[in-house]
Amino acid sequence: MNDNQKKPPKRIGQAVLNSLKGGVVPRIGLPYITVGRKNEIEALLHDVDIISDGGAAFRFIVGRYGSGKSFLLQTIRNYVMDRGFIVADADLSPERRLQGTRGQGLATYRELIGNLSTKTKPEGGALTLVLDRWISGVQARAMQETGLTPEDEGLARAVDQKIYAVTAAVSELVHGFEFARLLSVYYHAYLDGDDVQKAKVVRWFRGEYALKKEAKEELGVNIIISDDDWYDYLKIFAVFFRMAGYAGLMIFIDELVNLYKIPNSVTRQYNYEKLLTMYNDTLQGRARYLGIIMGATPQTVEDRRRGLYSYEALRSRLSEGKFSREGARDLLAPVIRLEPLTPEEMLVLCEKLAAMHADLYGYEGRLGTEELARFIELEYSRVGADQNITPREVIRDFIELLDLLYQNPERTMDELLGSDGFCHAKSGAVSDRAEEGYVEFTL
Repeated sequence: MNDNQKKPPKRIGQAVLNSLKGGVVPRIGLPYITVGRKNEIEALLHDVDIISDGGAAFRFIVGRYGSGKSFLLQTIRNYVMDRGFIVADADLSPERRLQGTRGQGLATYRELIGNLSTKTKPEGGALTLVLDRWISGVQARAMQETGLTPEDEGLARAVDQKIYAVTAAVSELVHGFEFARLLSVYYHAYLDGDDVQKAKVVRWFRGEYALKKEAKEELGVNIIISDDDWYDYLKIFAVFFRMAGYAGLMIFIDELVNLYKIPNSVTRQYNYEKLLTMYNDTLQGRARYLGIIMGATPQTVEDRRRGLYSYEALRSRLSEGKFSREGARDLLAPVIRLEPLTPEEMLVLCEKLAAMHADLYGYEGRLGTEELARFIELEYSRVGADQNITPREVIRDFIELLDLLYQNPERTMDELLGSDGFCHAKSGAVSDRAEEGYVEFTL
C-alpha cells in the first residue's frame, strides 16, 4: 500500500486541511493528496538523477496564482529530501531579490541558508547539523582507517588530512579557498568544544558579517559574502554537501513575480542579468550537484515590456519552440507550463480531502461520488469559471463545505450549495478575480 492509499495520522490531516483552507501549501502530507502532475513530476525527477550524478539543472514552473505551482514545488522538495538532498527555499519579495542596491540579493541568500533542510530536519536551520555530521563522519572514517581513538593525539592530524582533501576540492571554486579555511576553523572549534567560535563561522556562512575588518579579526578571512557574489557560495555549498555525504543541493525560489514588479527598469534588468548567470552556470556545466527551480506566473515570463522576455538573452533561451502547444508541452524544456487539472482529477482530490476530514473529526463520510460530482459541476459552471477558477479556490470552497456539514449535520450539501449567500459570494469572487487580471483557466 502506498502513501496515497494509507490514512494519514491525524496531526498530518489537520495540518493539510488547515493549510489548504488558509490558501497555503502544506509542508507535510502532500503524498496523501497529490493528484495529476504525473508528467511534470517525472520530468523534474529526471533532473534529480542528473544532479546526483554531478550535473546541474535549472527549471521554471509557470502557472497562474492558485494554479498549483507552489504545490508542485513543495512536492518535489519533499521528494528530493527523501532522496538525500539538502534543500533550500525562499520566496522573493521587495526585500528579497537576486540583486539590489540595498542588499536584497544577500537577503535572499540569508533566507535560503536559514531554510536549509534535510530529511531529519525538514523545518529548516540545518546548517549546524550538517557541519557537525560532516565532522563526525570524517572522524569516524579516520578512526576506522588508522585504528586511533579520540584520546590519541594523532587522530586530530589524521582528521586534518581528510578535511584537507575535502577543502582542496572546494578551494578550486571561486571563493573556495576562504570557504575551505573556515571549514578547518570550524573543525578545530568543534574539537576544542569552542561553541563561540563555531557560531562565528556559522554566522559567516549565513552572510551575516557586514564588515571585512570584523571577519578578519574574528576568523582570519579577508572577505565576506556580499550582494554581488552570494550565488558563488551556493555553488560551493552544493559541492561541499556532496562531499559531506548528501546527494546535492536543490534550491526552490518562488514568487518570481516580485522581479517583474520592480518599478525601476535598470534594477529589473540587473536582476534578470543575475538570473541569466545562474541559468547559464547550470546548463553549461559550471555548477555541480546543484538544482534550481523557480516559480513564476505566465506574465512574469512572457511580458516583453517588463517580464523575463524583456531581457533578450533570456527570451531567446526560454521561448517555446514552434511545436509546443496546450496538451502537448515539451516537459524537457527549461520552462514547464502547468496544464489545467481536469474536473475528474479535482473530483479525485475532493474524495481524498473528504476522507481525510471524516477521519480527522471521527464521523462517517456523508458525501458519495455523486454528491462530489455535483459540487465540482457547480464550481465549474459558474459565470467566468472557465477562465478564472483555480484549484486553490475549489479546495477552499470544498473544505468550508465539509466544515459546515460537520457542524450542521441536519443540513445537506445541496441546501448549502443552493443558498443565496453561497451563490452571491461565488459570483463576487469570480468578478473580483476577473478585475485582478486572471484571464486564463489553469489548475
